Amino acid sequence: MKEKTNRREFLQKCALGVAGLTIVPNAVLGKQAGKTSPSDKLHIAGVGVGGKGSENLQNMNSENIVALCDVDWHYAQGVFETYPQAKRFYDYREMLDKMGKSIDAVVVATADHTHAIIAADAMTLGKHVYVQKPLTHSVYESRLLTRLAEKYHVATQMGNEGASEAGVRQICDWIWAGEIGEITKVEAFSDRPIWPQGLTRPKEIMEIPATLRWDLFIGPASMRPYNSIYTPWNWRGWWDFGVGALGDMACHILDPVFRALYLKYPVKVQGSSTALLAESAPQAQIVSYTFPTRKDNKGLDLPEVTVDWYDGGLKPKRPDSMPDGEILGDVDDMNGVIFHGTKDILLCGNAGINPRLISGRNPTVPKMNREITVSHEMDWVRACKENPETRVKTVSDFSYAGPFNEMIVMGVLAVKLQGLNKTLQWDGENMKFTNITENETLKLLNRNSFYMENGYPVFDQEWTEPIHAAQFAQEMIRHTYHNGFKLVDMPL
Repeated sequence: MKEKTNRREFLQKCALGVAGLTIVPNAVLGKQAGKTSPSDKLHIAGVGVGGKGSENLQNMNSENIVALCDVDWHYAQGVFETYPQAKRFYDYREMLDKMGKSIDAVVVATADHTHAIIAADAMTLGKHVYVQKPLTHSVYESRLLTRLAEKYHVATQMGNEGASEAGVRQICDWIWAGEIGEITKVEAFSDRPIWPQGLTRPKEIMEIPATLRWDLFIGPASMRPYNSIYTPWNWRGWWDFGVGALGDMACHILDPVFRALYLKYPVKVQGSSTALLAESAPQAQIVSYTFPTRKDNKGLDLPEVTVDWYDGGLKPKRPDSMPDGEILGDVDDMNGVIFHGTKDILLCGNAGINPRLISGRNPTVPKMNREITVSHEMDWVRACKENPETRVKTVSDFSYAGPFNEMIVMGVLAVKLQGLNKTLQWDGENMKFTNITENETLKLLNRNSFYMENGYPVFDQEWTEPIHAAQFAQEMIRHTYHNGFKLVDMPL
């Protein structure tokens, strides 16, 4: 490679499979191309570092953290102090423009609605990406990131960290060894949300803090006045910015289900919930998916299976054979999964924690998954440093996490479309519902409040005008971007 080749050009060639390595430190550029050692450090940028991104960066701080980007510098102040040498930015676009040549990889831990646009822009520049769960805010965005990762040959990982733990591997091993028989029913539950949901848009307009770029937080969503109820953290419960409890926790809780049962696209889905508001996710919901017959990795047929999700503190019925007083899920019984098999019932907690068979058996079976001895984040770092042609994929590489996340956010749509009063038929390959007609409409609640007046209860409800259901569904599958933000256009 010629001396004049710059870092960004080399990274892009690597991403396209032209060069043999995905990263080359400054010390070897133009000198020893093709001889990069795995011990050389990545140059990592973090986008959205005040919350979960801080923990992710901490778990990979053996690398060079060269740039930090957050729309709220007050929230991110502690992280700025931890990495004083890192360049600071409000706008990720400015960061990529000014520092693209010196960045190898990007960690994305912003609000859900900006995951896809940041990750897509980074991947098209040949950057490896680690994206917090849920991977994206919409079905289309998940499909896009999956295809971009494949096209640019970058190392990817969704931030469902429990996928790297031993519990998930144990569940897969037991199920794949046939220890619980055929599985036709799975139930999962979570105590989330633990943030406000079931809310209407606040009327109060607050002054924007000097350390917050509100326009950048809004990003591709529709603009609205600032109120402190939205950010930080509380954005999860607002439809424009998050996907509620299902999007937050299913990437953890349903990971062993999706993985062990070789699931991909469901064919049917039905959602129900407490009061469904136009602006905010409900306080509790149930989503039921149906997955068709399919093949396992040995080519054997697997039966149709239903996967039922409960949140907001709701739980499925306890198995009849379960002893009184025994918990269903994890240690505090706030999250869990029940696999109903023809031979046994398998229980576990969040992200496969504490897997156990209801019979009390503890069978010894062959280990069929790659052992991961480092953190979820460092396994991604390892993959970033490997030749793309021989790279061992991370456990939540986008080839897996993309379809997985499609299933999750499609379930969010089932809740939003529950007013159609039907089981929705889903064509996963083409990303569309097939039984929503052009003349169907639905309504959502703009306001749902209760108060007492002169000793009498008053139920104050305001409904939206009728919404064209097919157009509403399509907009949720593939969002319209606002405020000048654009998503990479790629034929899918």
